[in-house]
Amino acid sequence: MTIQWKEYLTQGLYDELVLPSGKPRECAASLCDYLSKLSDKELQERRAASELAIKSMGISFTVYSENEGSIDRMWPFDIIPRILEKREWDTIEAGLKQRVKALNMFINDIYHEQSIIKEGIFPEDVLKDSKNFRPQCVGVNPPLGIWAHICGSDLVRDEQGTVYVLEDNLRVPSGVSYMLENRHVLKRVFPEMFENYDIQPVNDYTSQLYETLAALSPREIQDPKIAVLTPGIYNSAYFEHAYLAQQMGAELVMGTDLMVDDDDCVYMKTVEGLTRVDVIYRRIDDEFLDQEVFNPDSMLGIPGIMRAWKSGNVTLANAPGAGVADDKVVYAFVPKMIEYYLNETPKLPNVLTHLCMYKEDRDYVLENIASLVVKPANESGGYGMLIITEKAPRRWPKAIADWAIMPKGASP
Repeated sequence: MTIQWKEYLTQGLYDELVLPSGKPRECAASLCDYLSKLSDKELQERRAASELAIKSMGISFTVYSENEGSIDRMWPFDIIPRILEKREWDTIEAGLKQRVKALNMFINDIYHEQSIIKEGIFPEDVLKDSKNFRPQCVGVNPPLGIWAHICGSDLVRDEQGTVYVLEDNLRVPSGVSYMLENRHVLKRVFPEMFENYDIQPVNDYTSQLYETLAALSPREIQDPKIAVLTPGIYNSAYFEHAYLAQQMGAELVMGTDLMVDDDDCVYMKTVEGLTRVDVIYRRIDDEFLDQEVFNPDSMLGIPGIMRAWKSGNVTLANAPGAGVADDKVVYAFVPKMIEYYLNETPKLPNVLTHLCMYKEDRDYVLENIASLVVKPANESGGYGMLIITEKAPRRWPKAIADWAIMPKGASP
């Protein structure tokens, strides 16, 4: 079968594999040539094989619905890979490192001197209105001064191919296990694709994650005890929690499996007795983490875990309070953070963002809302997002002055 690549081009979108002329990009020439030699039947067989592999490996995620409750869905997988040249990825990598370094400095500053506010670079009102700021974390010094050990930043391209950061996930970022399993599935289904490309490996991610967590141990021992704290089997990312724990050789625990003693040390309950835990890779939100400090009705946390963390007897990753930088309004100030803390120019740009707390931005938004994506300031991911189409009624938010606005098309 000969594929007419030009037929698949969409006006106004950047195609990562094909040039506007219809010819494959240089980095995708071998891939396009290989795919063009496959028949429709062969492509369907490869797709069916990928779905079977995903099913047999148990790769799933949970979708929550008001009408149907929680539903386990098989992970969707596109058998056509995305190819990034090394020189482009090197730029992205450098930009992400720069970004997470500045974000960590911002979080540390916010819970200590707040110099970025005192010097008028970051608005004090934004911090006052933040539901992710934790007063309980003020003055705490986590190991190595790092608050967000794992960061998930969403990237998008514009029609010119420029890569932008859409948002930063610093509270409880998830999704990396699906990326790792995607690579495994692709190797099963299209092993030939790997013959003509020198592909950057990803299979050492869990080893690097383990080494990162182990380096945070408050005790100088050879094999620190690491635990992955999960809300349980009904959580949408439970597959990932179990996967990462298994790959790292860490313990997968729930809040009821842990306890804090009178010396503010954390112990895991085992059939052989109590075992001290050094590092907890937590996958539950701050407000459910400790019944003594946050929600007293939480069924997920460990009473006293904040005491143990503040005493330096256990390390929590990500640290409580890191979510103060995981905010749609704070996002708009990250380029200024990079300039302020690092004295550098941002290597990766933000998506153009209008903040409705400013009258000029608010007026622009009200006049152009049909061409914008509206996101609530303190929500995570795509929750509460509003997109107005020609057919949809205009649903005005109750407190639009608290919302962050991004152009339509800037979606992951």
